[in-house]
Amino acid sequence: SGLASWRQVLESVADAWAQRAPEIRSTSNRILERLSAGARLEPSVNPIRTEILQQAVSTLAESYDRGQGGFGGAPKFPPSCTLEFLLARASLGGQGAARERRMSLHTLEAMARGGIYDQVAGGFSRYAVDSTWTVPHFEKMLYDNALLARAYLHGWQLSGDPLLLRTCRETLDWALREMRAPEGGFYSALDADSEGVEGRFYVWTIAELEQLLGDDAAAAIEYFGVSEAGNFESAGANVLEAHGPEPPEAVRLRIRERLARAREGRVRPGLDDKRLTAWNALMIAALADAAGVLASAADPDLRADGARYGQAAQEAASFVLDHLRDPTGRLLRSFNHGQARLPAYLEDHAFLLEALLVLYEATFQERWFEAARQLADTIVERFADPERGGFYSTASDHEPLIARRKDLEDAPIPSGASSAALGLMRLAALTGEDAYRHHATGHLRLLHEVAPRHPTAFGHLLQAIELYLLDLREVALVGDDTLPLREVINRRLRPDVVLAGGPPGATAASAVALLKGREERDGRATAYVCQRMTCQRPVTEPAELAQLLGD
Repeated sequence: SGLASWRQVLESVADAWAQRAPEIRSTSNRILERLSAGARLEPSVNPIRTEILQQAVSTLAESYDRGQGGFGGAPKFPPSCTLEFLLARASLGGQGAARERRMSLHTLEAMARGGIYDQVAGGFSRYAVDSTWTVPHFEKMLYDNALLARAYLHGWQLSGDPLLLRTCRETLDWALREMRAPEGGFYSALDADSEGVEGRFYVWTIAELEQLLGDDAAAAIEYFGVSEAGNFESAGANVLEAHGPEPPEAVRLRIRERLARAREGRVRPGLDDKRLTAWNALMIAALADAAGVLASAADPDLRADGARYGQAAQEAASFVLDHLRDPTGRLLRSFNHGQARLPAYLEDHAFLLEALLVLYEATFQERWFEAARQLADTIVERFADPERGGFYSTASDHEPLIARRKDLEDAPIPSGASSAALGLMRLAALTGEDAYRHHATGHLRLLHEVAPRHPTAFGHLLQAIELYLLDLREVALVGDDTLPLREVINRRLRPDVVLAGGPPGATAASAVALLKGREERDGRATAYVCQRMTCQRPVTEPAELAQLLGD
């Protein structure tokens, strides 16, 4: 095979140690220093200022691809965290909002129309090998699709563009159809290859489309930009894009259905069927966010989707909380073949904290809030750095490692530390407990001077800095039917709002401090808008709530 035997490897190592032990010691010390560098960062004594975020946006604008969307050139990865930062900024309407809106919405549209998006069945590939989002590396990751589905939901809330909502729903539907395990958790990834060839499952020739689609073939060929030459490696093979004239919706759906049915006859890409706590948490957050937003939609189809997504989010959350535990109740990272294993990292705890808070806001079921609070306390007790601030990636009682690291970058997924900071700040707003905010701020002080110079690496952290500077608004809804009031909140993207709610009569015993003492007025569902637990006058009319929120 050309590979050295294990004995040869061991003999080589022993010989190297005998000949060059001082050199090896020096090299290992340098590696150890690099591994632990993040953990030795000192907090900045300078204040965290709004100008940091303006600087980050300006830096992003310098690398923004005005023609194709995204940042930088090929290969292009979906910049989920960066897009969420820009969407949040644009929704707040401050100076520069038009630029933030343009960069985020243009990128979302370009990806949705590109080959990186599966035009037949929904879902995004890992990245595009070119700068035009045309030819992807066809691997589909659970985490990319969870983060992107949520970004498209928020893009729709900001813009009202139906393409963005459609992309969100198709992506979530793909995950429910192809990535969901029988017990309610989600698998990790689909391979890029089938039959040993990358992309074979996904590409089409003109002849195939003509044979399969009949009278719809001409419209499909124009819509998907299919050519005789093709745009992929083998002659005539086409990755489908969606830049041509869009057919009527009934025709578009018929085309997708026929192509999906035909594709089912092909050899499918391999499935990575392990369930990871962190990646499941990202999908729980996406499903729960969509459920909360769509619950009050006027369109009954959207409400039905919202109900489906909410049910799936709760089943996945129950699976993680019930089955990814060790005998002492501590969180575990991975589940497969009926068994959970490996101690959970910071990102597992932090992503799940964020997801459970979103799930509580969507359902007002306090079991999710209570589970989130337990996770937050675990993060503080077992992961926080009491000396320099911030959070280690492994728990204080994790098996000994060469170095206890702090993972910092939000690419391709949020770092556990950024997620912990954001989740703890939202929890602080619901509980009124400044200790959570204090620990979150400790992480921001480590990086708030670095992040604006490298914004594509710190998108989630920049969102946490935004929350720190905003002073969150807390909204409590009390009543049996709060949907008309919730619709006011959901009609816009509101990153500066945390939401609590419950039926009348239950608020006195609520575990959520924001709800305590809040009562219905005149037997009608009532909204309280507060900051740092100090509330304005309660209102019962949706128009009055909109006014209090500044709409």
